[in-house]
Order: sequence, then structure tokens, then C-alpha cells
Amino acid sequence: MSFDYEACQDAAQYLRLSREQIIANQTQKPDGKKYVWFPDKENAYVKGELIKTDKGKCTIKACDGGKEMTVKEDDLQEMNPPRYEKCEDMAGMTFLNEASVLNNLRSRYESFMIYTYSGLFCVTVNPYKMLPVYAPYVISAYKGKRRTEMPPHLYSIADNAYTEMLMNRENQSMLITGESGAGKTVNTKKVIQYFALVAAFGGSQDDGKGTLEDQIVQCNPAMEAFGNAKTVRNDNSSRFGKFIRIHFGSTGLLASGDIEHYLLEKSRVIYQQEGERNYHIFYQIISGSKPELIDQLLVTKDPYDYRSISQGVVSVPSMDDGAELLLTDDAFRVLGFNQEEISGIYRLMAGIMHQQNMKFKNKQREEQAEPDGTEDADKVAYLFGLNSADFIKYLCHPRVKVGNEYVTKGQSCNQVSYGIGALSKGLFGRHFDWLVKLINQTLSTKLPRSFFIGVLDIAGFEIFDSNSFEQLCINFTNEKLQQFFNHHMFVLEQEEYKKEGIDWVFIDFGMDLAACIELIEKPLGIMSILEEECMFPKASDDTFKDKLYQNHLGKSKAFGKPVKKTKYEAHFELYHYAGTVQYNICGWLEKNKDPLNNSVVDLYKKASMKLMQTIWEGYTSPEEAASGGGGKGGKRKKGGSFMTVSSLHRQSLNALMTNLRSTAPHFVRCLIPNERKCPGEMDSHLVLHQLRCNGVLEGIRICRKGFPNRVPYGDFKQRYRILNPNAAPEGQFMDSKKSSEKLLGSIDINHEAYKLGHTKVFFRAGMIGKLEEMRDNKLSSIFKLIQARMRGMLMRREYQKMIERRQACRIIQSNLRAFFGMANCEWMKLMFKIKPLLKTAESAKELEEMEKEFAETKVNLEKETKRRKELEEMQVSFIQEKNDLVMQLQAQQDQIDDGEDRCDQLIKTKVELDGKIKELTERLEDEEELNNELVSKKRKLEDECSELKKDIDDLEITLAKVEKEKHATENKLKNLQEELATQDEQIAKLQKEKKALQEAHQQTLDDLQSEEDKVNSLTKQKAKLEQQVDDLEASLEQEKKLRMELERTKRKLEGDLRLTQETVMDLENDKQRLEEKLKKQEFEYSQLATKLEDEQALVSQLQKKIKELQARIEELEEELEAERAARAKVEKQRADLSRELEELSERLEEAGGATAAQIELNKRREAEFAKLRRELEESNLGHEATVSTLRKKHADTSSEMSEQVNVL
Repeated sequence: MSFDYEACQDAAQYLRLSREQIIANQTQKPDGKKYVWFPDKENAYVKGELIKTDKGKCTIKACDGGKEMTVKEDDLQEMNPPRYEKCEDMAGMTFLNEASVLNNLRSRYESFMIYTYSGLFCVTVNPYKMLPVYAPYVISAYKGKRRTEMPPHLYSIADNAYTEMLMNRENQSMLITGESGAGKTVNTKKVIQYFALVAAFGGSQDDGKGTLEDQIVQCNPAMEAFGNAKTVRNDNSSRFGKFIRIHFGSTGLLASGDIEHYLLEKSRVIYQQEGERNYHIFYQIISGSKPELIDQLLVTKDPYDYRSISQGVVSVPSMDDGAELLLTDDAFRVLGFNQEEISGIYRLMAGIMHQQNMKFKNKQREEQAEPDGTEDADKVAYLFGLNSADFIKYLCHPRVKVGNEYVTKGQSCNQVSYGIGALSKGLFGRHFDWLVKLINQTLSTKLPRSFFIGVLDIAGFEIFDSNSFEQLCINFTNEKLQQFFNHHMFVLEQEEYKKEGIDWVFIDFGMDLAACIELIEKPLGIMSILEEECMFPKASDDTFKDKLYQNHLGKSKAFGKPVKKTKYEAHFELYHYAGTVQYNICGWLEKNKDPLNNSVVDLYKKASMKLMQTIWEGYTSPEEAASGGGGKGGKRKKGGSFMTVSSLHRQSLNALMTNLRSTAPHFVRCLIPNERKCPGEMDSHLVLHQLRCNGVLEGIRICRKGFPNRVPYGDFKQRYRILNPNAAPEGQFMDSKKSSEKLLGSIDINHEAYKLGHTKVFFRAGMIGKLEEMRDNKLSSIFKLIQARMRGMLMRREYQKMIERRQACRIIQSNLRAFFGMANCEWMKLMFKIKPLLKTAESAKELEEMEKEFAETKVNLEKETKRRKELEEMQVSFIQEKNDLVMQLQAQQDQIDDGEDRCDQLIKTKVELDGKIKELTERLEDEEELNNELVSKKRKLEDECSELKKDIDDLEITLAKVEKEKHATENKLKNLQEELATQDEQIAKLQKEKKALQEAHQQTLDDLQSEEDKVNSLTKQKAKLEQQVDDLEASLEQEKKLRMELERTKRKLEGDLRLTQETVMDLENDKQRLEEKLKKQEFEYSQLATKLEDEQALVSQLQKKIKELQARIEELEEELEAERAARAKVEKQRADLSRELEELSERLEEAGGATAAQIELNKRREAEFAKLRRELEESNLGHEATVSTLRKKHADTSSEMSEQVNVL
């Protein structure tokens, strides 16, 4: 059947080449030149003309006008003929190599033909724009069509899965995988829309709700609002994984649906990297498209008013948040959410934004946090239905259980901020769980369910600048899915050939992912070490990193230490299938434990908002889990409550893989064409890397070399016997294998295109399509023959009826002639009058009987209708129970198989543990000897401590004496200083007097000098006036008297001067004597200070010695603690083995597979374990007693020394 271009309308150009282009490609004549692909740095591979080949070297010329160049012959790759241009199935190309596959995808993508088959799976390239290839008329064109009849499309893969489900009566799955930004979410939505349309039930479930198919479709916008966000690579990136199961009835109609989700990225609620956004719902709420929400939720339209949603970008060019809010609201109503639930959802999201806006500050001179304003807290309390004061109180002062009592704990600002972030993440995560649960309840119906098709959409492989715990979980999930793909496509395929006895040489297609997966999930792997570190209170990021390096650096080929320095710090790197990823381990322990402020959670539980109560209804704090229940059950509850994020993820991932293994998978590989999100452009190196990592090339190779289609002999005989009925005659018994072999040998097909196995016949790719076409042609000819014979039979019947009508007409005519002839007879007239009366009486009697029968029939019909409804409901429940029992049986069978394997492992482990126990016993003896030595050393240390105590007592006495002498000396020094001050005052006073006397003496000297000058002048006058002696005798006598008086005055002044000088000399002698005395006192004081410093040095030495002794005691305690930890680890291993042995014994008893020898062996093991347990308990008791004694003595010694040091 040819492709109907008109039916697909404007989508046809994006699905298949036009008829003219196809004819042109097929009829293009070769130009006599040989073209090849050669490597190129920019475009990966470039088309070139091969000019010559010489000794492994080839001369080529680029077809785009480049120069001639010489390359190695091994670097060239063959080019396909022009008729394979834009080939729809790459498995059919003549030359299958990287360059040809890349060129085919590039040429198709340039024409926006985004879907291409690659053997058994489909490859799709993100077009980065809307195409009309998903319109309803396209769905109608693909509905019920075989894969070979239509161009490549996602709908063709979906329709094949739907057809195989109905034909093989087997569950199907569609794995839509690829890196982040490749278009997985869009393809998932289109697949679900396709199933909803082709298998629509057509009735409304309840008043106010949409139909079941509408509800299944509307699940996506409802969940995308809360689970999708803008990242660096994708504007609508799924930040969680989902497995959507669409259940069908036995006739292929929709019955119900359910959703399982994985790995919600809760950290995005409080932190986003540069260039990214928070979840869409936060921006939708404040968009203003529903103005009433702005007032109801106490929010503004400016996203920068809220820290939690404005750390990266706040808008996406390709998305209208206002329109998206209306779509989200409409999805809620189609899914049947009531107004209270919708209002609660919006209030919860707004409350998270306000909660992240809360500010705190430290109290003055304290590390205690207090609110820096209560406006945001009041808004949160209003939206959540809490008491604002209690909310702030429990944030700053949470109640913590210590022993059996609750105490109030102070919080710093950083601790409060961290606690608010954890609460916001917990709120969002538990709300998302509730949302999925509510959607599942909506999609659940009472219609009978027979099969399901699961569609997996999970976050793609992520390599960011900074990769944390979330990226490790996502990439680990993708590793497991890639391993499932490889295992299904390559390993299982070839193992099936070998099992069926087909002549096949095993091909190693590489892609071994076991090393990286085991590194992450095996015992002592990354997840195991992380969980172990979470159990120790003193563990940190550094200890976690050290353990990773110790266990894996240089020991695992998938683990390495980052060498290349980047903008963000990286602690280790893993070599994933998609590339090398560097991880930063900061905060992994807290993310894995995911702790919450239980005081605030208790407040949440008592909130007046119903939704808040509902989402925290099943939450149990670690303290409640630890105290709840006793005995064996209590221990199990406690162990189950400490579920880390990594262990929960591993459990859900294992359940997902079990689901996938129970289905027939169909793969869709999504590719990113370029990092710039530019339509029509393809980054060749980027696409080539994805082709290699995703196994596309290996899938094509095995599809061409292998036999991907297989049919059991019984089914093949039943379905294709019509091609040659003589090969398996009716009524003659013939083995299905022989009849199938005879049938295949009798029809006109390529006999190299199939192989006969033990239970199945295997076909190469495309052969089933040919057989189906031959079968359709045969059925068409049979139907034509049947139609011809039926038409002949119907015409013969019609001819017979015409003859019978002709005869009846003749009889009627004869009777009418006779009737008219007797119409005037009196007897006939009498009979005409009497006969109706007879019929009326009979009719009344018949009518009465018919009414009675009708009443009885109506009652019986009502009973049967009611009975039928009851039986149908019972059938639904029975089918559900049957499906559940089948799943349980399969799970139990897997557990039994695992139990048998673990039993063998336990036998081996028991032998190893016996050796280890023997070693540990010897080690215990050595440790006891070491303990005795430590006890003796401790005694010696105690003796030394007592001697030191005596020394310290002596030093205290000496110190007391020195203190007394010091106080006496200080008093003496104080008195001397006072005396010295008095003397200084006297000296100053005397110096003032001395200065005054000196000034007076100087004045006297000046006067004397003036008098001498006068005497000299008088002497001269005397010489001059000797002649006048007689006249001046009286004057001379007066002058002599005056001179004598002056001489007396002079002698008196000189005596006074000598006395003053002697007094000054005495004062100077006194001052010198006091200074000498002061120097002597200072010398004595310095000696006392030196002696005091020596005493203090001696005290510090003693303190240092005490600290060294304390350090030694702490080292001894650490050694004892290490020994205790080792013993605890051995005890834990023994307990785990005991528990596993008990569980295994129970399973073996339930399975009925236990033998007497195994029972006896179990008894011996239990006796041995009991003996070991008693020995370990006795040794532990003795060890604990010794440790407690040492601790007590050490505490007493430390307290005494501390008191002595404080006294010193």
C-alpha cells in the first residue's frame, strides 16, 4: 500500500520525499567518479572525490572546491549510491558507517524530516520549532498501518506497540531516552495523545470531569507545571522521571492509567544556577493572568521580590507563564480536582516563596538567631493556617529529643536558613507525591484491565559546570537504562540465537557499562559509602571524599581524580558512557539524609489548611520511629525509617527495571542537533558523539547481521498456513516445526533470510513485512473468491425467490377469481360475519398469555442484567487479582532465584566468615593483651600523675611563699616610692631656694663690682686730688668708713654664700644616697620577678606535660574506640548474616525446597552463630567494663588536673 500524500496534507513534506524526488534519486546516473567520506575537524566528515590510491595512501579532492590532499586509506569511509539519499531506514543502506549515518540524519534534518528508523528503533532529532506532523489527520493516517507502509514516525512505533500488545497478548513499553534537551518530554506527550485517540473509550466518568482519554492527556500539563523548569540546555526540562502505564481492556480500549515518578530535583526549589529557573508553577502564580490569586496569596507580580525564584533568569522567551497558568488550571478541572484542592495547591506554592524570604539576625554578643521582621512569617502562617509566633519560635528554638526527654536547642542564622530550605524542599516534594497520588486515583476505573503499555520519560544524561548528588542519581539511572538497551539489543539477542541452536558467531558490540554501574551501586561503591557515612555523626564531606579515594582511586577504571581545573570545584570524576563528568560532593551527606525540623513539621501537621495536614499525614520523624514499637517489629520499623535518598532511589530504580524486563520494549532515541537551539543546524561532532554513546550504530549493525524478528512455530503455522495449506493438511497431525519448515520451503522467499531454531523461526529485518504482504495478498484472493461465490449464491437465491413469487401470484390470482365467483353466496356471507368473532376471542386469550409471558420475561431480564453487572464487577476484581498474583508470583520466583544464589553465596561467605571469625578471635586475644599492656601503662601514668601531683603541691607552697614575698616587696617598694616622692618635692623646693640665693649672690657680686669700680675711680681721683687733701680730709674719712662697712657686708655675704653651698652639697649627698637605695630595691625586685618567671615556666612545663598525658590518654581511647567500631562492624555483619539466613530459611520453607541436610546444616549454623554470639557478647561485656573503668579514671584524673591548672 503506497503512502497517501493527500491524507497527511501539509505534514507530508516533513514525513517523506515527494514522488518526483524519489524517482530522481533512484534514476540518477553515476558520473563515473568514486566518492568517499574523509575526516574533517569542523564537519566530522566531508564528501570528497577519490583520485588515486598508492600503498595505503589516498589522494582525494574535496567536492566543495577544496584542494587535493593525501590521507590514510583506513581513514576513508565508503559513500552510498544516490538512491539512498535521505534513506528512511538506515539499516537498509549499502554501506553502514558513521559518516553515512551522520550524513543521512543531517540531510533529513535540513528538510525537517526529524524521524528516521535505525533498525528496530527510531531516531528523532529535536527540530526546535513546531511542525504539523502531530495533527489529528496524521494520527488517522498512521492508525492500523504496518511499519513498512508509512514513513518513519513516532506514531508508527506507538501503533506497532499497540498492535503487538493485542496480537501477542503481552505488555509493552516505550523507552524514550536521550540527553537533556533532546525532546523526550514532547515525544512522550505525543505518544500518550496517540494512545488516547486510537483506543478512546468514549464516555465521561463523572459529572464535571473529562473523559478518561482527556484525563490521561491532561496529566502532562498538570505535572509539568510542578516538575519542569528551564535549564541551560532546555527551556522545558523534566526535573523528574515518570513511568506512565496506560491500561487496556481485552478489546484494546482504554481502561485506566497510573503514574510512577522518580528523582524529583527538590534542591531547585531553593537554589538555581546561572541561566536557569525554578519550577514553572512559581512564575505562573505571579504572572497576573488570574488577578484574584495576587490578592489571595499575598504576592506581587515582580519575581525579583522573591529570593527563591530569582537567582537565575526569571522568564523564558518560548513560554507565556500567564497562558500556561490557565492550561494548568484547566488540567486540574479536567482531572476532577475540587476548588479546595486547587486553592490549597496555590497557597502552598506561595507559602514556600514567602517562607524562603524570611530573614534572621544574631542577637547581640550571641550566636542565637532571632527574626529580622515578621512580615513574611505572618504571610506564611496565614497561607498555611499556622500560629505565627509558634512558627518563628520553633524555627529559632526547635525541640530535640535527648534520651527520653525533649530539650530546646538554640539555632544560629545559618542553621535557621538551612532548616527553612529543608522544610521548603520537604513541602514541595511531599506535595508532588500527593499530586501524583491524586492523579492516579482520578485515572483509576473499574473497567477490566488486561494489558498495559508503559511510556518512560526520565531526565536525560546531564553534564553541567557544577554537578552534584542530583546529577549522579540521574546519570546512574541513564546508565542502567542504557545497559538495559544494550542487554536487550545485543546480548539477549545473541544469547537467544545460541539458545535456539542457530549457527551464529558471537559479535562483541562493546558498550560495556558494568564498570561504572558497579562502581556506583555495588557494596563499598559510591552509594554504599555515602549511606555508611550518613550513619556516623562525625562524618563530613572530607571523610566521604577520603573513603572514595581510598576504595576506588586507582582501583576502578571508571573513577578518577579531576586534573583539569574548572570554574567550580570538583572532587572526583566518573567516566560515563556519555562522557566524563566531574562531581562536587559538598553537602551530599545532608542531601542524602534530608533532615527536617521536626518541631515545625509537627506544627504543619496541626495546620488548619487541609492540604497541609494531608501531605504530612504519613510522616514519622526519626525520633518517633526509634521510640515506636518494641521487640523485633520495633527494630524493623526503626531500620525502615532511616531510609536515605540514595536507598529510596535505588529501590524505585530496581522496581522500574523489573517492570521494564517484564515488557516487550520499543526504543526511541532522541538527539540534540546543536547547543544553540537553532532549527535546521546540526553540530556533527555533537550528534556523532550521541550516536556512539546511545548504541545507534551498533543497533543498526546487529539488526542487519542478525535476525531481529522471531515467531514461535505454533503461531507461525497458525498465521501463515494460509500461504500453502497443502504444507500442513487439515486432519493430519504434523509437528509444528516440521510443518513450518515445509511451509517456508514451499513459498517464494529468500531462504537465507530466515533460520530455524528449536522453538522459533527467526527472520531478518523486513521478512515479516514480506510475509504479511503475501498473507494479505492471499487473503485478498480468498476474499475475492468468497465474495464471488457469495454473490452467485445470493443471486441464485434471489432467482428462486422470484420464481416462488411468480407461482404465488398465480395462486393468488386463481383464488381471487374463485372468491369473486362465490361472493354472492349466502353461506359465504354468514361465514364472513362469524369468523371475525371467533378470531377476536382467540386473540384476547393469546394477548393475555403474551402479557403474562412478557411480565415474566421482564422480571427475568432484570435479574439477569443485575447478575451480569455483578459478574462483570467480579470479573474486573478477579482480573486485577490475577494480574497482581502474576506479578507477585514473578516477584516471588525472582526472590526464590535470588535466594538460591544468595544461599550459595552464604555458604561461601560462611566459610570466609569462619576464617574471619578465627582471625578476629586471634585479633581479640591480641587486643586483650594490648589492653592489659594499656592497663599497666595506665597504672604507670597514674603513678606519674601522683608524683606530679606531689610536685605540684610543693610548687604551690613555694608559689605561696613567693607570693607573700612579692606582696611584701611591693609594699616596701611602694613606701620607698612615697619617700622618694617626698624627697623629690624637698629637692625641688631647695633647688628653688638655691636659685633665689644664687640670684641674690649674683646681685651682690654685681654690686661689689660696681663698688670696686667706684674705688678705682676714687683712687684715681685721690691721685688727682692729692693736692686737694687738705680740702677733702673730711671727705676721705667718710669714704674710709664707707669702705669698711662695705667690706664687712662683703665678708658677711661670702659667709652666707659658703653656708648655702654647704647646704646644697648636703642635699645632693642625701639625693645620691636615696638613689642608691632605690637602685638596690629595684635590683631586689628584678630578682624576685625572675624567680617568679622561673616558677611560672615550671608551671607551664607541668601543664604541657599534663596535656601530653591527656593526649596520650585520648589516643588510647581512640584506639579503644576503633577496636569497639571493628567489633561493632563484625557484630553488624554477623547480625546481617543471621537475618539473611533466617529470611532465606523462611523462603526455603515456604517454597518447600528445604532438605533434611539443609535443615541440619542450618541448625549447626545457628548453633555456631549462637556460640559466636555468646563469645562476642562476653568479650564485649568485658571490654565495655574495662573501657568504662578507664573512662572513669581518666575523667577523674582530667578533672583533678584541670582544677590544679586553674588554681595555678
